[in-house]
Amino acid sequence: MIDERWQAVRRILAIRLDNLGDVLVTTPALHAIKSALPDASLTLLASPVGAQVARLNPDIDDVIVYEAPWMDPWHLLPQDPEREQAMIARVREGRFDGAIIFTSFRQSSLPAAYLCYLAGIPLRLAASIDGPGSLLTTRHKHPDHMMHEVERGLDLVGAIGIAPAETELVLDVPGGAQVEAEHIVRHLPHPVIALHPGCSMPARTYPWEQYAEAADRLIERLGASVILTGTKEERELTERIAQRMHFPVLNVAGELSFPVFCGLLKAADLTVTNNTGPMHIAAAVRTPVVALFALTNPPEQWGPWQVPHRQLFHEVPCRLCYARICPYGHECLRLVTAEMIVDAAEELLAPAPSSVPVALGDRSA
Repeated sequence: MIDERWQAVRRILAIRLDNLGDVLVTTPALHAIKSALPDASLTLLASPVGAQVARLNPDIDDVIVYEAPWMDPWHLLPQDPEREQAMIARVREGRFDGAIIFTSFRQSSLPAAYLCYLAGIPLRLAASIDGPGSLLTTRHKHPDHMMHEVERGLDLVGAIGIAPAETELVLDVPGGAQVEAEHIVRHLPHPVIALHPGCSMPARTYPWEQYAEAADRLIERLGASVILTGTKEERELTERIAQRMHFPVLNVAGELSFPVFCGLLKAADLTVTNNTGPMHIAAAVRTPVVALFALTNPPEQWGPWQVPHRQLFHEVPCRLCYARICPYGHECLRLVTAEMIVDAAEELLAPAPSSVPVALGDRSA
């Protein structure tokens, strides 16, 4: 039963201020909100990068872009109180009835809760282990056991009686973008493998020279067509990989719009990438994933959601360091070999076992 205070809301502000993948793993919870309160409009307050996937989500009616100064400690914004005052005013103009603040493990919800308090939003829900005072009208504590981030979001909205509707990630690639993406792969031999080597966090990034070796082996052993993807800023990285390779590769880094990039991952047979946003995009469009998963944070919490995948890593005593830059030898990723990547890819690309029943006494199967 939905909390009676929330049954009458007509304008909801959901807040997810971190990265692209973080917004994607929140989409089942956003879908649950929209399904439980279909007459309410749903606005998402998101970072510039997170807003990209928010705009491809039919459950979200509007997006407000905000680069919050408390979210990214290695990319410090200059102090500018007027920026924050302007955002408070912008949120106040929305006349929201309730705010639901989504955060990851180790993040505090209280700065966003204070913004909503100052903007006059009467209902404010978030998880918090700190004393929130009057900043939250519903303070939730997640269970102590490990949960995937999708489950964490669903657990939060469950605190006000909103039950899960569907648990798949939500990302709707526009038709025109999908057609453009299909055109890119139309004449390529299958399997088509999208290889996305970039990541905003160096500690989560598989070494570029090993990516080159893995791409060569995928082509040599599986007869794959490999497409290197990335942003404009990652073009130098993908060119370095392509130049080191022995086989030709298609490099589209920096050449695609975001919707077409999502369509390309959907058109591919497999995605190989780090623990980063494209890993979750691939899961959202139902493309199998080989995730080169640094142990900076828990694999159980952040792995590809409800899609065939393999998470490859090497156990290390420093696991769950949450470091941005590895202070050691990056062994949790560096010790993952190209051969391990090809083996995982081959398993995921293998045809599904036949579902045709075998007659009793037939030992040929």
